Amino acid sequence: MVNGRERGAGRRAPGTRAALDRERVIAAAVGLADEKGAAGVTMRALAARLGVEAMSLYHHVRGRGDILDGMVDTVFGRIDLPPAGADWQTAMRDRAGSARAALRRHPWAIGLMDSRGRPGPATLRHHDAVLGPLRAGGFSPRAAARAVSVIDSYLYGFVLQELSLPFTDPGELRDVADGILDGLPPDTHPHLTEVIATHVLDPGYDPDEEFAHGLSLVLGALRPDEAGGTGRRRGGRAAPAAPPG
Repeated sequence: MVNGRERGAGRRAPGTRAALDRERVIAAAVGLADEKGAAGVTMRALAARLGVEAMSLYHHVRGRGDILDGMVDTVFGRIDLPPAGADWQTAMRDRAGSARAALRRHPWAIGLMDSRGRPGPATLRHHDAVLGPLRAGGFSPRAAARAVSVIDSYLYGFVLQELSLPFTDPGELRDVADGILDGLPPDTHPHLTEVIATHVLDPGYDPDEEFAHGLSLVLGALRPDEAGGTGRRRGGRAAPAAPPG
């Protein structure tokens, strides 16, 4: 006996399945979506992956919508949150980089991230943590929400573009670019030719650097709109914006 239990108690016998629960269902759904996209996550396909009958899934989830909610929450939970005390620009830059990596791993998530009406705990925690550095940096609630919207528009757009490009490595990029150049009539499209030849085909072309450069432009255009750090008056109310002019 070990601590009142027989040695090995609680271990599954070889060949037996782990007990089905919500966490296991959602994890399987994420894996299925990574392979086949969100449209491929049906109750029947998910049940087949888990080796159970489709009806048994309803003991753990309310339906497909509930599964999608859980999948989105899982992805939000895989994005690093800004550390406490980080300045707002560093926090936004680090969070955007982590979000880009998560969305590249789960391409199906972009179309679902802001579409769910029942956000899970990781989703709520994420949004609160992202707004925190902006509020501490002097952004009013309205300005903080707008800043996140602008940053995410750039982030989602960049990742969508990355995922849609007809190449996955520098060699394929060169083949595509060379094909475009070869197909252009002589002395036409001079600006496009110049950009492809001097930028896209530059051996130092780095998509990570391109993302960072664009993000810096976005962050550089954002400005806190309240003086005094948090910008809160006594009683917790945000100071009103200054009148125009």
